[in-house]
Amino acid sequence: MKITDAKVLICSPSRNFVTLRVSTDEGIYGLGDATLNGRELAVAAYLKEHVIPCIIGRDPFQSEDLWQYLYRGAYWRRGPVTMAAIGAVDVALWDIKGKVLNTPVYNLLGGKSRTGVMVYGHANGVDVAATCDEVSRYIDMGYRAVRAQSGIPGLPSTYGVAKDKLFYEPAEKGLPPENVWSTEKYLLHVPKLFEALRTRFGDDIHLLHDVHHRLTPIEAARLGKSLEPCHLFWLEDAVTAELQEGFRIIRQHTTTPLAVGEVFNTVWDAQLLITEQLIDYLRMAVVHSGGITHLRKAAALAEIYHVLTGCHGATDLSPVSMAAALHFDISINNFGIQEYMRHTQETDEVFPHKYYFKDGFLHPGDGVGLGVDYNDKLAGKFPYERAYLPVNRKLDGTMFNW
Repeated sequence: MKITDAKVLICSPSRNFVTLRVSTDEGIYGLGDATLNGRELAVAAYLKEHVIPCIIGRDPFQSEDLWQYLYRGAYWRRGPVTMAAIGAVDVALWDIKGKVLNTPVYNLLGGKSRTGVMVYGHANGVDVAATCDEVSRYIDMGYRAVRAQSGIPGLPSTYGVAKDKLFYEPAEKGLPPENVWSTEKYLLHVPKLFEALRTRFGDDIHLLHDVHHRLTPIEAARLGKSLEPCHLFWLEDAVTAELQEGFRIIRQHTTTPLAVGEVFNTVWDAQLLITEQLIDYLRMAVVHSGGITHLRKAAALAEIYHVLTGCHGATDLSPVSMAAALHFDISINNFGIQEYMRHTQETDEVFPHKYYFKDGFLHPGDGVGLGVDYNDKLAGKFPYERAYLPVNRKLDGTMFNW
């Protein structure tokens, strides 16, 4: 079997997606997700101009060798554009293997280690009361874990708080919107939110919170300590993680579990965090970390140091990536939880899939390969539209480092 063709497919059913379809001389094709939120066309060009010519004629079953070839052969390694492109190829190859062998991808990864994948949803509101109501809505839908975000009193807008609750898309069409930020107001408000949530819902529901990298290490330590009575499942992205050593300060001051990694591209971005046990959950995404092949290696290192996985699963990952994450999640031993932001009906129709939600868990389904397809005709009705994530500025106008 040889790879004969690979095409980059770009569409925007409610938001932009970049999909790679790798075809073989036996008529079997595999899909990979190459979406990089706000920089989609950069990955598309990298694939078309640099990656696809290198994989034509190669054996799709040699996914390990091809991964090393694309990673090491480029000389200029790592980075989100490169790793998203490699990840798209890698996931497509796993999809092909599953289809050829007539089995779900998870069976090629060691089989199931659990019966289902626990997921968390996103509840948010303009204030504490509205967020509590949204958490209640997710509990009613069967979720056992919910991420809670709230508007901050005194700030006109807050990243993570959406107008459309169930189908929240943080990227906006046009140029990047700008939000105003105040660390002082935020640190005073968040403990009140989780006190209210525990008072209303008790201790059984898992509660999570995302800081979106907006604190310094000592500020994050203060927040983690103040939230200890509310026993969060995790505190996510408390600080920017370029300086991994910053997590040492947080760890010295709080027992609140820490999660980070959705912007990581390789295991090297988390090496110190894992080996010094400075985090509890690694949130690398299949699409941005070089695919299943590399993510398995990151998870294997994490397992040695008692670090669990909690893969990124926002709407900027297409159902192709969600399916790949579920096959990965259900197969590894040190799985923790999976983020699950629901796609719109338009997205689900463009990417018909076998995975499904039931009683707080996602199940990858028993379809061969990844169990996801791509509807070319329908996708053609949703052309690409430039969109960006927002940027943050402090109250005095300073560009905020997040």
